[in-house]
Amino acid sequence: MSFEKGFMTGAATAAHQVEGNNTHSDYWLQEQMPHSSFTEPSGIACDHYNRYEEDIKMLAKAGLNAYRFSIEWARIEPEEGHFDVVELDHYRKVIRCCRENGVEPVVTLMHFTSPAWLIRKGGWEADTTPADFETYVRYVCAHLQKENLKYMCTINEANLGTLIAGYIEKAKGAQKAGQLQIGMDLDAMLKEQQAKEAECMQVFGVKEANVFASPRTKHGNEIICKAHHLAVQAIHELLPGTMAGMTLSISDIQSVPGGEENAKKELERIFMPFLPAIEEGDFFGIQSYTRNVFGPDGEILPSADTEVTQMKYEYYPQGIGQIITTLSKYYHGPFLITENGIATDNDARRIAFIKDALKSVQKCMKQGIDVRGYLYWSLIDNWEWQSGYSMQFGLMDLDRKNQIHTPRKSMGFLGSYTKR
Repeated sequence: MSFEKGFMTGAATAAHQVEGNNTHSDYWLQEQMPHSSFTEPSGIACDHYNRYEEDIKMLAKAGLNAYRFSIEWARIEPEEGHFDVVELDHYRKVIRCCRENGVEPVVTLMHFTSPAWLIRKGGWEADTTPADFETYVRYVCAHLQKENLKYMCTINEANLGTLIAGYIEKAKGAQKAGQLQIGMDLDAMLKEQQAKEAECMQVFGVKEANVFASPRTKHGNEIICKAHHLAVQAIHELLPGTMAGMTLSISDIQSVPGGEENAKKELERIFMPFLPAIEEGDFFGIQSYTRNVFGPDGEILPSADTEVTQMKYEYYPQGIGQIITTLSKYYHGPFLITENGIATDNDARRIAFIKDALKSVQKCMKQGIDVRGYLYWSLIDNWEWQSGYSMQFGLMDLDRKNQIHTPRKSMGFLGSYTKR
């Protein structure tokens, strides 16, 4: 059953994961380190930087009407105070390509990766970062005033550092660390810490590189929220017709009898600190892939006979509608599903996942919850951070050797929900 006209059914990517050769980025430098926690470097990725036009045309041909992508800060401002208008023009071309193909562009300003110079200044724990981010945002917005953007995400998964800090804390306590719905091998990140510190000094000039995916302090979260606040102000001022919003990563949070308090604490930890910042914006971007179940002794991991994805977390497509229903008790504005999907080599399971996920979204919409769109992660198999190219999230297959991008049946299936 298709959604009403105006509902966005689309797909999402992130610049560093698909474009390739993002050489001024903090992640690019980390990928090259001898003691890197990354399975393999991103390299040319999907060459989407050069192939975006054909990818967007395939997206549109499949019936999708929205595309979420990110603008790469490290390309726009490779050196502090030095802006590259040619690179910004590239993203203007991506936006216009979307328009020409009947696709609504949803722009993300910061999707994990930062310019290397920002990390040398202290990264996402430095008091100077919000102002630096605002400068970048204002430059971008000033040059996109004629593009009539409807949606702009300020910061992707603002609670990522909180999720990682919680995982590490559990690991230090020799507890079962539970699940994180991100393509990062956190066990690998914990290894060889001393060697990495020496390399960080060599590459960034600091002992610890506070990249966006670093475990975050309370002060770091305050910096994130301030950066978002300044970005929202800039967007409202320079792009008055554009809705601004933050995105968070939140699994469906459930409990068994006796685990209600632990589930409540988890929600308070990963969502509530960001609620005031979310309410400053015009919509909330929710990113959810699975569920986390809590009992009296903490999180309950899936049993051995539970179906899991390539990411090793539970196959649970209905969780997206259920977590939106939960969060709607606290946030009463529009929701935009900026990421939801499954890593699998079985496209039939991907189709089943999408079908049940959308059924749950339609159910919560019937309850009166304002959901504006569903953007599947991801448009194409890509470089999934520490997991490298091993995860198959894509609506399109990636032939890395020949850079051939081939739509899967799931792409057309998702497109069938679009009402033209």
